[in-house]
Amino acid sequence: MILPMNAIRNAVLTGTALVVLMATPVSLPIASSANLAFSQGSQVPSPQTQSGRGRRARKKFVPAIATPSLIRDVRFKAYQDHTRIVLDLQRSTSFTQNRLKNPDRIIIELQNALLGKTAKDRLAEIKIPDEIAIAQPHPRSVTISLDMSAVSDYKLLPLKSPDRLVVDVFQNHAPAQPAVPPQKPAASDAAPPPQIASAPLAPTISAQPVPEVAPPPSPAHPVKAPAPRAIVPPARPEARAVRDDIKIIVIDAGHGGKDPGAIGRSGMAEKDITLYVSLRLRELIIKRLGKGVLMTRDRDVFIELEDRAKFANNMGADLFVSVHVNSHPQRSTKGVEIYHFGEATDRRALEVAARENGTPIKDTGIGWEYLVADLLTTKKVQESLELAWTTKKAMISRLDDYYDVEDHGVKTAPFYVLRFTTMPSILAEIAFITNPTEERLMQSDAFLNRIAESIFDGVKAYVKPLQTVSR
Repeated sequence: MILPMNAIRNAVLTGTALVVLMATPVSLPIASSANLAFSQGSQVPSPQTQSGRGRRARKKFVPAIATPSLIRDVRFKAYQDHTRIVLDLQRSTSFTQNRLKNPDRIIIELQNALLGKTAKDRLAEIKIPDEIAIAQPHPRSVTISLDMSAVSDYKLLPLKSPDRLVVDVFQNHAPAQPAVPPQKPAASDAAPPPQIASAPLAPTISAQPVPEVAPPPSPAHPVKAPAPRAIVPPARPEARAVRDDIKIIVIDAGHGGKDPGAIGRSGMAEKDITLYVSLRLRELIIKRLGKGVLMTRDRDVFIELEDRAKFANNMGADLFVSVHVNSHPQRSTKGVEIYHFGEATDRRALEVAARENGTPIKDTGIGWEYLVADLLTTKKVQESLELAWTTKKAMISRLDDYYDVEDHGVKTAPFYVLRFTTMPSILAEIAFITNPTEERLMQSDAFLNRIAESIFDGVKAYVKPLQTVSR
């Protein structure tokens, strides 16, 4: 029997019992094996080199060096709880984020960029906070350095029309006004978070209990976690109100069925890890947040990427969280990174999207700007960014109590599973299966449960930002 979409959505909201919340999207066809090609490391053999006397020497191709993108101006604005920096760009440029130690700082590097005369004059004439430094250490590189002993958090938002990079820096103390009054930001710049007084808590919505599932096998030697340390979040004078309009959250367990996703040396498959974490996350959201939850899959079944987004849209979901496991050619690479849909932040982000999409890199980023213009409103982009940052921050805060976690930050990339959703959507790469330590950790129930709890912390912080994240 096939139930109508509105009947299932009403059942989730009212708590009516269903045998299965969502094993396969209702009335959506299961894709045939030929619908999507997944790269499994296959290599295309290079053509044989001709030999013989008649072979002609080929001219070596030397790529042209792109002209650096000029940073036309730098604007500052001090708000009650953060400082906003806006870099006006001649054209968009890629950037990287790295965390360095001794001293602890974040380095945001704009590649192939050059400070213009107006920007240099602006930096020379005003006094910016001591914890923020903007410099040009190389002829084709501009850096923004953040002193993390005085900074509690930061956010990056690349914007178009005109091209600019917005950096919000949240200090441990109230930011000081620059010595010279800053220019008024353009109307199209991202608006600061609204300062709203506290609101009543959202009503609890009952939902069906989560059926028991077989967890991944526990390791022979479980990882013993140290006692958690007390974390005091940075004081914020005011915060956003509770988002009462969020009723249904769709959780997407990456891959499944004939598509195993990334596979570790031990034989662990990404699809099994993401399913375990997603089922645990569903249980936490239902029991602790009182929200209705639907899953694109709750068993080992293959679902097309486009069908996952269509299902969330048809069910009127308010949030979409996709869970994945990362991989990298360098086995030493490890840590957490969160994505939302957009132009690839850097080459690495494009590679991750291509792997998850199952498409060649050259085809992954084509036409993303048209999709954004047609399908994503400014509000959705901003809210997806907010959800991504709260989730990333919560994951690092919780996991850092137990493990040595690398923070790869929040990035944008053209993921198929996010491109057609009409609600705030993120994709969480929870760990690297190619890293021996993290692959071993993912064989532990304790680690996977903490991953689910850390994502839940982020979702709760987004839905109910006035409440302290439960620990």
